[in-house]
Amino acid sequence: MHVHKCDEWRVIMIFEELYLIIQDRLKTLPNNSYVASLYKQGEDKILQKIGEEATEVILAAKGKNRQRIIEEVADLYFMILMLLVLKGISLNKIYTELKTRRKKDPEINSG
Repeated sequence: MHVHKCDEWRVIMIFEELYLIIQDRLKTLPNNSYVASLYKQGEDKILQKIGEEATEVILAAKGKNRQRIIEEVADLYFMILMLLVLKGISLNKIYTELKTRRKKDPEINSG
């Protein structure tokens, strides 16, 4: 499956935008923020949510409902973004790691 460069950049920008929003919410801790409420419950709660969302992705995949898979993967990505912000890990670090792995794996490079 080929993804156009324009679409790739749009996906990257959405992740960057969410990262910045989460970062802002963790700094300002607004009362009506889901991110702030999770943060106030502590790191263990965020880690628990990652585990729950990962399980929901698996269950959705077993159920073979494409829309449900999309929804659950989006939830998991969001929780992972929260963890990255919490730990001070930039998305660029993740992109760099993925790019490094891509260079090392001839199967990925061939297609």
